[in-house]
Amino acid sequence: MLPHMFAVLQQFPFSEQRPGVTYAAVQPVSWNEASVLERRFVPGIGPQEAVVVAADLIHDDYAYVFDAYWDLWTPDDKGRKWSLIPSLVKFMVQGEEFDYGTYRETGHIEIDFGLDSLFVQENIELTEETQAKIRDNVSKLVEFTKKAETNTRATSRRLWSESDESLPQKLVARLQKVQ
Repeated sequence: MLPHMFAVLQQFPFSEQRPGVTYAAVQPVSWNEASVLERRFVPGIGPQEAVVVAADLIHDDYAYVFDAYWDLWTPDDKGRKWSLIPSLVKFMVQGEEFDYGTYRETGHIEIDFGLDSLFVQENIELTEETQAKIRDNVSKLVEFTKKAETNTRATSRRLWSESDESLPQKLVARLQKVQ
């Protein structure tokens, strides 16, 4: 599984302000167990180095977590001034025996992009500038998922959100307003 994670990390557009993988953890058996390895990296390390950190602990019943940042357009509190801000992305790869085979539901590799508000910005008034920023963020998401799927031999992908609505549907609805 780690070679597949390495392939995914190679496609990721790391933040210019916080480049590289900034955290690695190895989780045995289930998410309820204590991690057997946790390391933070300041500055961040490259994908190959990150995978090597976990390589000595390869087991079918383990999961591996890597944190990295990418730069997304984010509005200030008033929604007027936008800045490229490093946003956390969590990469998780689960062995086939990890947590009773939950990979069947979530996939072997799961990527948590954070709150969908970074891509949807539902509470921001649509101006030319805000439309451009939203489009840039969504383009970055789509481009990365395409590259990851193409270059990792992934058999499927699923975008979902912690809200009750489908993330792809929310993105389409918002982008239709932006267009």
